[in-house]
Amino acid sequence: MSMRFTARARRGAAALAVVAALAGGAAGCGGGGDDGKRPDHPASAARTTGSNPGTQEGRSDQPLAELRGSDGLGLQITSAQRDSGGFVTVDGTLKNDGSQSVVIPSALSGNETEIIKNGRSLGGATLVDPKGKKRYYVLRDTDGRPLTTTGFSTLRAGDTLAVFMQFPAPPVNEVEFQLPTFSSATLHISG
Repeated sequence: MSMRFTARARRGAAALAVVAALAGGAAGCGGGGDDGKRPDHPASAARTTGSNPGTQEGRSDQPLAELRGSDGLGLQITSAQRDSGGFVTVDGTLKNDGSQSVVIPSALSGNETEIIKNGRSLGGATLVDPKGKKRYYVLRDTDGRPLTTTGFSTLRAGDTLAVFMQFPAPPVNEVEFQLPTFSSATLHISG
């Protein structure tokens, strides 16, 4: 299988995920009640303000994990979902609990040249399989762009940013999530 075909297949899968997310979002705009289902994963991040954006998006009030970072930054992991394509998508909310604007640390992008040259991202995130003793890095496309939220630099006091990261799926359901400058946390992968 050629790299060009593989890249096209990945882009096609990403486009399908975007369409599914948009369709799921449009379906959720009706006046019906909350049936407890979580919306499909957004393929891009959205900036929100307020103290509880997860409830506004129809997500559970209880995050899977809460991680503390530097300068008042926090990361709430709201889902870790395995899909049939062999990927795990981790969704969450990056928030600034501090009283001043914070420049997002460049360390969150990791230290790989291919990822760094594509700007700020969460490309430094990893999933660790403690049983298999393997580390899973954020996926990237054929141009080296990480399959994660990108293009952010500053978060004002009290603001939040919906984020996602996509990884190859480990063979286990319990993994350790790590992101530079943040505490680590154990996640249960659903799906």
